[in-house]
Amino acid sequence: MAEIVLDKVTKRYPDGALAVSEVSIEIADGEFIILVGPSGCGKSTTLNMVAGLEDITSGELRIDGERMNEKAPKDRDIAMV
Repeated sequence: MAEIVLDKVTKRYPDGALAVSEVSIEIADGEFIILVGPSGCGKSTTLNMVAGLEDITSGELRIDGERMNEKAPKDRDIAMV
């Protein structure tokens, strides 16, 4: 596994809708986390940004210290269940 860092990650859609606002979290190598919250709060959108399925509007995603914002999903070595 690898360390994953989200640093003030934000997702805003073209219509102006704010889906995720400045999420910052550090997930250590080997750590297991769960995202919980009500429907529509941005859990899936956050995971999709980590996986590369959604673009990050602002902020930075790093995996093992390497910036991933512009990397294709296939180059991130990330899986979701």
